[in-house]
Amino acid sequence: MNKTLLLFLIFGFGVHTTTQAQLGFCQGNSGDPIFEEDFGQGTTIGPPLPVDITSYEFVNQAPLDGQYTVSSNLMQLGSFHNATDHTGNPNGKALIINAAFDSGLFYQIPIGGLCINNSYEFSAFLMNVYDSASNACTSNEIPVNVRFQIWDETDTELLAEGDTGDIFGTSSPIWRPFALTFTTLPGQDSVILKMLNNGVGGCGNDLAIDDIIFKSCGDLTEIVNESGVNNLQFCEDESLTDLVLKASTEINIYKTPNYQWQNSQDGENWSNIPGETTDELIIPEVSTNQFYRTLVAEDVANVSSITCNSISSVFEVNLIEFINPVSLGDVTSCGEEITSIAVQSNPNIKVNWYDSPTGGVLLEQNSFIYSPESNGTFFAEATTTEGNCTNPNRVAIQYTDFDTPNLNDETLRVCENESVTLSENFPDVQYLWSNGETGNSITVDSAGAYNLQLITEDGCTVSKTYFVENFVNPVISNISQIDDSLIIELSTEGDFSYSIDGINFQDEPVFRDLSGGLYTIYVRENNGCKIVTEDFVYILIPKFLTPNGDNINDVFQIGGDTNFDEFEVIIFDRFGKVLIQSNEAPFQWNGTYNGRNLPSDDYWYRIKINDEIYSGNISLIR
Repeated sequence: MNKTLLLFLIFGFGVHTTTQAQLGFCQGNSGDPIFEEDFGQGTTIGPPLPVDITSYEFVNQAPLDGQYTVSSNLMQLGSFHNATDHTGNPNGKALIINAAFDSGLFYQIPIGGLCINNSYEFSAFLMNVYDSASNACTSNEIPVNVRFQIWDETDTELLAEGDTGDIFGTSSPIWRPFALTFTTLPGQDSVILKMLNNGVGGCGNDLAIDDIIFKSCGDLTEIVNESGVNNLQFCEDESLTDLVLKASTEINIYKTPNYQWQNSQDGENWSNIPGETTDELIIPEVSTNQFYRTLVAEDVANVSSITCNSISSVFEVNLIEFINPVSLGDVTSCGEEITSIAVQSNPNIKVNWYDSPTGGVLLEQNSFIYSPESNGTFFAEATTTEGNCTNPNRVAIQYTDFDTPNLNDETLRVCENESVTLSENFPDVQYLWSNGETGNSITVDSAGAYNLQLITEDGCTVSKTYFVENFVNPVISNISQIDDSLIIELSTEGDFSYSIDGINFQDEPVFRDLSGGLYTIYVRENNGCKIVTEDFVYILIPKFLTPNGDNINDVFQIGGDTNFDEFEVIIFDRFGKVLIQSNEAPFQWNGTYNGRNLPSDDYWYRIKINDEIYSGNISLIR
């Protein structure tokens, strides 16, 4: 209650006031509300106020100047805020007023049942409902300015008044609290509340009022113990004895205050403690949640009257119950990396881990998770974040990590059409292969992935996969001769080497500067799997001949011509004259015609080999 009043006090002084203003909240403690007006709730308009409360005209539509309505929708005009009552209740109603063109009284109500010579607080919430973002008023906005007055019951003596000051429209709705304190006169038990419009009607001077409340206003009374604190906490296995509470008064309104101490189990429903009427309360023993406060009044006869008393702050005695950590279960691990044990996360506790149910070694602090370094039973101890109460009953969680065989996937490469044996040798395990076999080894003769599962006596399962791959055998797709190069082409890719004699191998599938003739081509798979062979006749046609008797290029001859089933050669001069023609191999020409040496010159040939035609020229050099 006291904190709420102080909050009202901050807001009340935060608004603009005139030099005549006497607005302010009760700086002491308030009592329960004596009078409340929240204008009801619902989605319908009204009901209208009694005619003696306001002289404004009630309308069930958007109010014009000098009119009012009661509604849960503040947006009566397009330039008004689209807002709810000050509590945020979408069905809560408020009094919505469009100020008359002339300033003056727009609301008054008598408040009875007061105590004489007693201080009171009137409060209300007010909003300027004009939405400045609508720009409806441009430069001619008239601000809201309300004067609150408290008159005696005869309406002849002004007890208190205060102005809100100018309240201009805002771009978002703002409910502002205002309050006024006053003291009743001797013999006076009722007053008249009045609200007057200090401004004139026009654009911007539109307001809503909600939650009008009257309360008594008394001493600022705080309840503290001998240590000066206003609350105590104790743990479930503890109790408080001889608790002494003191009513400490800081702001003195009552000259001779009287007290009535009260007790509550829930902080809402209160009952008097018989005979406890001084400023001090001694409680022999407390073993449950309890709340204590005192009613305060000037007159002893008025202590229990809500129209006269004020209520102190509340002293709370809070029993902190132990919280049991909730285990997430025992954990077994099968040779995995460290696995954690845990209790359920709970913001109301912090958890420490121990190696025994009481005492023992602290293993981990302030964590809901613990990662054991060895097998065993470990214990979670919970301490409440509020009250720091440690539960003596620790929660046991078992952690077991079973030993398992260490397996790693493996890749094996074998020659095509060859078999390979896959095996492991571990004792006391069951074997299960992906092909259904249950021995410790299997023999396979095709490429693929073969999975092995080992099931231990503890029920742990570990597995590995053998990836069996074949070395690819070479397949010759073509052997060709381009210029002076013999080129080997394959239809497969792999690790191969090449040879033309079966002894000397090279990585490159090209052989150059060969003599003409029949060759056996060897292609070898380099992992020792297979060698393939194919014969190829390499044709070598000379580009010149020098018949000078040195046995070097003395004749024109075609290397390898004896290896063909069909063979024919024709040599002729530049004029097309046939010099020699033959279909027999081996063929040789020494540069003569009819026994005569032909002169140095270029001569032409046409060679047919197995339906292939080769033509070109050859130089005769003497």
